Amino acid sequence: MTDIRFYHLERQSLEQILPSLVTKALSNDHRIIIKTADDAQTQHLNNHLWSFDQNSFLPHGTKKEGHAEHQPVWITSEEENPNNADVLILTGGATTENMKEFTLCCEMLNGNDSEAVTAARAQWKIYKEAGHEITYWQQGAKGWEKKSG
Repeated sequence: MTDIRFYHLERQSLEQILPSLVTKALSNDHRIIIKTADDAQTQHLNNHLWSFDQNSFLPHGTKKEGHAEHQPVWITSEEENPNNADVLILTGGATTENMKEFTLCCEMLNGNDSEAVTAARAQWKIYKEAGHEITYWQQGAKGWEKKSG
């Protein structure tokens, strides 16, 4: 079963957290899919990962750049895994029907959006009923704190 981690973003935005999360996964030799809710968010995150730090580089691509099989990080709004990723990062309320393809799924939850919190609770229940291992992480004063799981 897939290890699913809910990351409840309250103190920092997705844009602030995503580069460090991706960097950590890449340092552990993972290939990553970042699944977005729509093409506009795909382009936004693509631009962000190119420009978040002038002294850093995160190799990634989208269908616009192509060559998915060579990209360690693939950003998409589609239900696909063209780079044979083992880590899935779900953003903006995106979901997947292919959870079994991944060893790890990170659900990025905007804690300042009540609709997103409600949707995450529903997803938690679905994942639990499917038998996945689930943990819940919340941003605290000293960083990420494991709250359940």
